[in-house]
Amino acid sequence: MKTKLDNHNAETPPALTDAQRDHLAELAAMPDETIDTSDIPELSDEAWSAGVRGRFYRPVKQQITARVDADVLDWLKSQGRGYQGRLNAILRREMLASLKQARRA
Repeated sequence: MKTKLDNHNAETPPALTDAQRDHLAELAAMPDETIDTSDIPELSDEAWSAGVRGRFYRPVKQQITARVDADVLDWLKSQGRGYQGRLNAILRREMLASLKQARRA
């Protein structure tokens, strides 16, 4: 049996105590040079150069109601599951092409 998680406080974290606020203020006042990073060494410029921005970015989805021609919807659905994702991918491809073209102009 699945257990439903209680998320009623998920949006509002508990208030910080005075001791926690003081500790955070002390940490914020510390100069970077005094921070011990021996357990997590700092990355070199070479390591940062291999980084990829937005690799795990997932756009926020927004539910809409749209009217689509019946034959277009049939074609999307005929390709199997995930027709909404395919529709989104087609729209995204067109959006990016339009933005790229607009930058050239």
